[in-house]
Amino acid sequence: MIVQQILKQKGDTTVVTLAPGAQVSEAAAILSERRIGTIVISADGKKPDGILSERDIVRELGKRGTECMSDKVDDLMTTKLTTCGKADKTDDVLQLMTDGRFRHMPVLEEGEMIGLISVGDVVKARLAELAMEKDALQGMIMGH
Repeated sequence: MIVQQILKQKGDTTVVTLAPGAQVSEAAAILSERRIGTIVISADGKKPDGILSERDIVRELGKRGTECMSDKVDDLMTTKLTTCGKADKTDDVLQLMTDGRFRHMPVLEEGEMIGLISVGDVVKARLAELAMEKDALQGMIMGH
């Protein structure tokens, strides 16, 4: 399976973004309101400048307390992003996520975001693929 298939299954490929310079409290409010785990920081809404996750915020809350909520997202975001393209294999993407210990990956085409996939998206797609393979094998064994 490839990334493009996951994006098709998701349907809505809108990437939630926030401009650099915004406060962490604004990012946290968006994450909570939309019930999502990460927000892409982007000056133009097309090219990712960084990514800020719930974990990034909680880690800083644990270190410094609520004062970090007035920080700029730029101060907490990850700037060294790992991205993928729509033709990349999902097994490769899952390996990158596992090795890098992150859960969200922007999908780029010609340098611009066309979607965002999560480890949950990849696992769900892989489980569906395995279920189809299992059914096909059972059908062959049973002679159907």
